[in-house]
Amino acid sequence: MARANLVTLRPASIGGRHKVGMQARWFSSTGLPPHMVIGMPALSPTMNQGNLTKWRKQEGDKIEVGDVICEIETDKATLEFESLEEGYLAKILVPEGSKDVQVGQPIFVTVEDSEDIAKIPADTSFRGEHDEDQSSGSAAQSVEVDAAEQSLALRHISPTAKMLIKEHGLNISLLKASGPRGTLLKGDVLAALKAGTASSSAKEKTAPATPSPQPARDSQAQSLPTSQKSGTFEDMTNTQIRKVIAKRLLESKQTTPHLYLSKDVILDPLLAFRNELKEQHGVKVSVNDIVIKAVALALRNVPEANAYWDNAKEEAQKWDSVDISIAVATEKGLMTPIIRNADQKTISAISSEVKQLAEKARAGKLAPNEFQGGSFSISNLGMYPVDHFCAIINPPQAGILAVGRGNKVVEPVMDSDGTEKAAVVTKMSLTLSADHRIFDGQVGGKFFTELALNFSDIRRLLL
Repeated sequence: MARANLVTLRPASIGGRHKVGMQARWFSSTGLPPHMVIGMPALSPTMNQGNLTKWRKQEGDKIEVGDVICEIETDKATLEFESLEEGYLAKILVPEGSKDVQVGQPIFVTVEDSEDIAKIPADTSFRGEHDEDQSSGSAAQSVEVDAAEQSLALRHISPTAKMLIKEHGLNISLLKASGPRGTLLKGDVLAALKAGTASSSAKEKTAPATPSPQPARDSQAQSLPTSQKSGTFEDMTNTQIRKVIAKRLLESKQTTPHLYLSKDVILDPLLAFRNELKEQHGVKVSVNDIVIKAVALALRNVPEANAYWDNAKEEAQKWDSVDISIAVATEKGLMTPIIRNADQKTISAISSEVKQLAEKARAGKLAPNEFQGGSFSISNLGMYPVDHFCAIINPPQAGILAVGRGNKVVEPVMDSDGTEKAAVVTKMSLTLSADHRIFDGQVGGKFFTELALNFSDIRRLLL
């Protein structure tokens, strides 16, 4: 029998620490004392597996509410697993350093009394109990879903989620969205497929069995040239974050029609403004901080560029706010923390927020609401010897601006008396990768016109 004592699964950030609770249930199986089986939680919409990087508690340790039990690396960040219940860690089921642990797989067992620790056999897997609990939880959850209410909320559907819905013939009204602004994400569809709560009647019919392609793959592998199989190489361990990045970039290039537009802007007014802030007001900001503000204002003035493609309606939808995702390189992969309502913030406020988010990204301490969402991205390689490059769109966003380094060039300029003369100016290359379903030539031209004006007349950023 199972004694109802449920804990809700929800990631949050409290005082710089990610608090992770999860759904679990006390069991009282035959021959075993009351115990709770804890499975690997899904800590982000795209997570289907994770790495257990470190155990902070060992078997036999007392667990208090708020104690960190272990650290889990997800596809987005490394989170600390905090206990929401008191008890004792009776058995660790997944050793430290384990990789690609599937969501839902049991990772440890707790008991209420210390005397019960020795009563938990070392050779018990507990997988059957946990699977039974998860299936009962899914059934209960499906009963609570109001189909009519949910269908109204599903105004936004990510491209990958839409593809999975069509592929499996799912009933959209039964899918529960967890993304920002009611967006239905890939993880929501995968969770529904796993629980079997959204299958249409057509999909419930028995499909004809298809022969497994595995023998063909095996024969192909055996037919590889000897020189190819015997070549020396070194495996490069991939983090969960890099795996997800690789998958999403491939999906973006395959499903999003990329349009590329580029323009060189004169950087000297921006650099002069930056020096003025530092020398006269003691405010230190980076070139990227000012670029973020310039891009945010351009998007506000050209709202049709601040949009995304709704696959369900097959039309463009405007975002409610200008939220700029900034690319931050970390040891585990590229993270994109978000400056929300960037068009409404001062440059100094943007600078302070960028620094805080970049530090949290490199430490793997970003909360989900700090990197999920965003309406437009900026990728800046100006600190490297990169003159210009093309970035890949991050769906469901419709645009990303690639920023190159500034270079001094000689150009003809108009003097105050109207005569033309040669002068040295600093120019920076901007390349826009845009979803062609959103950006046509007119929208792209209007966006770059506004952006160029923001660089040539910095006072516009203060309005």
